[in-house]
Amino acid sequence: MIARCQVDYAGRLTAHLPMATRLLLVKSDGSISVHSDDRAYKPLNWMTPPCWLIDEGKTWIVENKAGEKLVITIEEIFHDHAQELGAEPGLQKDGVEAHLQELLAEHIVTVGDGYTLVRREFPTAIGPVDIMARDSDGGSVAIEIKRRGDIDGVEQLTRYLELLNRDPLLAPVQGVYAAQQIKPQARTLAEDRGIRCLTLDYDALRGIDTSEGRLF
Repeated sequence: MIARCQVDYAGRLTAHLPMATRLLLVKSDGSISVHSDDRAYKPLNWMTPPCWLIDEGKTWIVENKAGEKLVITIEEIFHDHAQELGAEPGLQKDGVEAHLQELLAEHIVTVGDGYTLVRREFPTAIGPVDIMARDSDGGSVAIEIKRRGDIDGVEQLTRYLELLNRDPLLAPVQGVYAAQQIKPQARTLAEDRGIRCLTLDYDALRGIDTSEGRLF
């Protein structure tokens, strides 16, 4: 739906989006996200399942089991359309990237001493995290793996971290961006957001030599 609306969030903190024209996406899993025209694919606000939407005409109230509420007040609707998307076949990674994930999961101490694997393809409402691990202190670590690390990958991991850190059973969740090559702009953005960058040596991992991964 494209509508002129305002959005108010109440939960661990409060947030307010004043009246403006926005895109409202409601998915079959119950999640809802609010988008503007100048933030690329990142929503301004959202609510992930399990949550419930109460439609009161010009007001939508979305609430989750934690008692957080997203209240969307609609002034005018410009376009309203529903479309069944069907089953998602999933993202097909290239051979090297998929193998990097497999190898890093097998040799998770490449990321840091005392790290342990939780699982590969850790599910979230917006897609699977490549690897979920725990550090030597038992803290949660989300790892995104790319063959060539650019800014898009940092943005992807940032979205995962924002979502995962809403879960009190996981938070706080650290982020690690792992790739064979990481572009300088991507490294700068990652470090600015508190995400560590790990340069992977594919040949060393294939040779079961975890000492060659370099952590910055």
